[in-house]
Amino acid sequence: MSTGSDHPALTTGRSMMWLRRIAVHLGAMHLSGALLVLTLLVPPGWVLDAYGAAPPDDPTADVPPVMILLGALFGCVTFHVAVQIPSGLLGSWLGGSGGALVSYAIAMAVAGVLTLVFLWGVVGVADLAEFTSLWLDYMARGAVGLAGYIGLTSSLGRRSARPIPGVEG
Repeated sequence: MSTGSDHPALTTGRSMMWLRRIAVHLGAMHLSGALLVLTLLVPPGWVLDAYGAAPPDDPTADVPPVMILLGALFGCVTFHVAVQIPSGLLGSWLGGSGGALVSYAIAMAVAGVLTLVFLWGVVGVADLAEFTSLWLDYMARGAVGLAGYIGLTSSLGRRSARPIPGVEG
């Protein structure tokens, strides 16, 4: 005897709903990463300091400018994977019923804690002034990307929760 829950149309509808949710989150992850990289148009303070750190007459101390830019890009990619994506996922999941502002607030709180762990545990920043400067810089850049993430998941997430036309249940 069939209970109706194993009806092929319902199974297909649920599968499509999950696929849409996954696609929305993947799109949001890429959007937040792109926004984070775009924030590099305003270079971090440490990048500007690194350009002027070596005297012009000391060729052994020079770091090619491309290496400084690659370091900043690598820092952004690492921050995106270690902080921004988990914060966006948790913010949209935990604050999903509260709306976009609640989701964003939760995502920013999670990002703040993960950024502390990232800078202290992974990067190993020990100086309090440098730590504070880097934390504020990463949080400002991450806030832009998380706004895009939560905005996209909030606007498209409601659409993916709607029933699929032609599928009853």
